[in-house]
Amino acid sequence: MRSHLLNDTTAEQYRRSVTEGVERVAAKLAATDRPFTGVTVDALAPAIDAIDLDKPLLDTAAVLDELEDVYLRDAIYFHHPRYLAHLNCPVVIPAVLGEAILSAVNSSLDTWDQSAGGTLIERKLIDWTTARIGLGENADGVFTSGGTQSNLQALLLAREEAKTDSLAKLRIFASEVSHFSVKKSAKLLGLGQDAVVSIPVGHDKRMQTVALAHELERCKKDGLVPMAVVATAGTTDFGSIDPLPEIAELCEQYGTWMHVDAAYGCGLLASVKYRGRIDGIERADSVTVDYHKSFFQPVSSSAVLVRDASTLRHATYHAEYLNPKRMVTERIPNQVDKSLQTTRRFDALKLWMTLRVMGADGIGQLFDEVCDLAMEGWQLLAADPRFDVVVEPTLSTLVFRYIPAAVTDPAEIDRANLYARKALFASGDAVVAGTKVGARHYLKFTLLNPETKAADIAAVLDLIAGHAEQYLGESLDRAS
Repeated sequence: MRSHLLNDTTAEQYRRSVTEGVERVAAKLAATDRPFTGVTVDALAPAIDAIDLDKPLLDTAAVLDELEDVYLRDAIYFHHPRYLAHLNCPVVIPAVLGEAILSAVNSSLDTWDQSAGGTLIERKLIDWTTARIGLGENADGVFTSGGTQSNLQALLLAREEAKTDSLAKLRIFASEVSHFSVKKSAKLLGLGQDAVVSIPVGHDKRMQTVALAHELERCKKDGLVPMAVVATAGTTDFGSIDPLPEIAELCEQYGTWMHVDAAYGCGLLASVKYRGRIDGIERADSVTVDYHKSFFQPVSSSAVLVRDASTLRHATYHAEYLNPKRMVTERIPNQVDKSLQTTRRFDALKLWMTLRVMGADGIGQLFDEVCDLAMEGWQLLAADPRFDVVVEPTLSTLVFRYIPAAVTDPAEIDRANLYARKALFASGDAVVAGTKVGARHYLKFTLLNPETKAADIAAVLDLIAGHAEQYLGESLDRAS
């Protein structure tokens, strides 16, 4: 079995095996004509259950044949222009090359003696990102597994900077459409059920700063501690961007940590046309970015950035076998000193390869294209009497629902939209997401593929309307 270890004696086998796998995937990508096959859990699960993991096939080609049946054939392909559902982007080739390199070398980015150049590359990318944000010369950060971990670490730092002996007094303020990880983080950080104060949004789905000011003042009067305000630059459902300059003013006034969750909207940091939409982000104390959403990177590639590098000390622990304190005085850079993780992949390499091949403007142009596409989609929806669209897009998300001319019962309209989404997914012709606006069910396009065209959006809208009309017709038949 030593023949399977990657080393100097197996380099040629490594080349053959990886090439064979890449050729399979390339052939699959080239032949994919829809984002999903429509396979069901009941149809796919028996094939996987039947595989005996204690009886290896002992042949790479045979394993790839098997993988075709249990994964590749039925995978959901984000590169297809009619995948319009979640915050999943198609990935750029330089980043995929980086993924192959980092997996093979297998550096761990916790200590210098496990990564060397990888440590310095990650630090360079952190500096590049904080400069793009405008956080200043004392800024720092670290790569993370994703936006949820980044938000958790940012709020951990905010909790420690709040300097109170009573966790029950701490309050976090976030809009009613902020990411669920804010409340999850509050729970993980040992705060009370009431720790997250939900701030209402306006018709544009942006945080209402008048309401935020009111809640901050009430917090102060009640003897509580305003630990942090989480402003969102790109909400998951609407792509809306909270009024960052106004929020920054309030945070300064009340001495409150300002965190900007820009997991989605961070693509604007590279934007050629729309960078001004996140003006004010430079005043944040911490920022979350997900390169694997709007920088077209493979999962995972994320970071948490801070204005004041010294605040990262709240995540620092020293172990003699890993990162003893003496290394600090010896100026040995250990990334584990900043991170919630210990063993950590060299995910920064993917972004490094992308920037070195494409440049920041190349990334920004791709993100600008999907923002422009969303505006085209909004114009289509606004002009189509079959649909109600919620808000004009700021980034690349559209939330809408089918409204039949002959049906007025909101619950029946809900069921028609739910059915249309499910039927569309089962057909495999397109994949769309769903959410709720108030008490009503809506559908959602998250447009992150520059290859998607307005014609694709129009075609998918027709498919949705057709499925909804089929449901309503059958519903009327059942009722009669």
